[in-house]
Amino acid sequence: MDVAHCVLEGNADAVEFCPYEPFRNLLAASTYVLQEGDSPSRSGSITLFDVDADSGRLELTQRVETAGVFDIKWSRWCSENLDRPFLAQADANGCVRIYGLQQSTSSSVSGKLGNCLSEVCSKCISSSSMSLCVDWHPSAASMAVGLSDGSVSIVSLDQSILNERHHWKAHDFELWAASFDIQNPMLVYTGSDDCRFSCWDLRNDPSSRTVFSDKRAHKMGVCSIAKSPFDPNTVLTGSYDESLRIWDVRATSRPVNVSSVCHGGGVWRIKHHPEVPGLALTACMHNGFAVVRFDGSGARIAETYAKHGSLAYGADWQRRDITCSAVVATCSFYDRMVRVWVPQHRLCRIYSPSLKGRNYLFAAEICRRLHGPGALAISL
Repeated sequence: MDVAHCVLEGNADAVEFCPYEPFRNLLAASTYVLQEGDSPSRSGSITLFDVDADSGRLELTQRVETAGVFDIKWSRWCSENLDRPFLAQADANGCVRIYGLQQSTSSSVSGKLGNCLSEVCSKCISSSSMSLCVDWHPSAASMAVGLSDGSVSIVSLDQSILNERHHWKAHDFELWAASFDIQNPMLVYTGSDDCRFSCWDLRNDPSSRTVFSDKRAHKMGVCSIAKSPFDPNTVLTGSYDESLRIWDVRATSRPVNVSSVCHGGGVWRIKHHPEVPGLALTACMHNGFAVVRFDGSGARIAETYAKHGSLAYGADWQRRDITCSAVVATCSFYDRMVRVWVPQHRLCRIYSPSLKGRNYLFAAEICRRLHGPGALAISL
């Protein structure tokens, strides 16, 4: 069900809901615009929205002009290092910028007082490469930044000052995905246009050797990596080759399963549901978005969304009570569109350690009888 939509002033490439109470109504969207010519430039913006899906509200409250943005991420939680929610930006100038959320002292775009982003600090990682992706350490004390020259940088945040701790050449081509292992954050996963999916250990010199590096599983570039927040052994990867791969980090010689998620679209972004194990949202470039249910036996499409008219790049879940309907934000590039929508499948809570085979079919039938034909059984 569509809730609301908005056309931005630039090409939309990422959307992120703030994960913290009481700011879960805030949605950040980033843009990237290439001005070609004799002196090409890359500009962008971050737009902040106030979202209330129940009332159909998608209200633009702030726009921050900046360099062209490739990726944004809210810090995972407010630690002693952070006194408020922080938003990290990876941009075309080779920089990482940090914004803090604070109470506005002047009227917003909508004419009301509210929350706004203010720049806290920034650091240029490279003067000759672009920053393509960013991910927060679970402690919110550092970030992993992927660069267009194939390098990865680990940058620490120390009292509003950014310091580079590690920098090494990880891949031969653009590094589109860099992600900390949530349960074991001394490990960093990276993916690149060189088709490699690699893991690095920060306890040793990461430039000297990898924990593993696979170059056979992906037929094209690796553009998304998402470690499961529920299962310490499961990692999902997405590729231009249009497949979602499920990996067990205890056996990295090959993926556990390779499943085609959306024919005709590379899996650009993967977002695990924040409360429901085995459920992910994927942005599939040329073929819209998909809600995917997965386990060790494979991935199955629960629902697709095709209301966007351009490249599907950004996607995120809003954190809500599990008893409420799920809410999703998505964005597409050339049509500059941000949409907020509610998946058709209701998430039916089934208290069972495993839903497989006949057990799953029985649980799914219970869900359909309780909540209608669109209900989706989930093991919690």
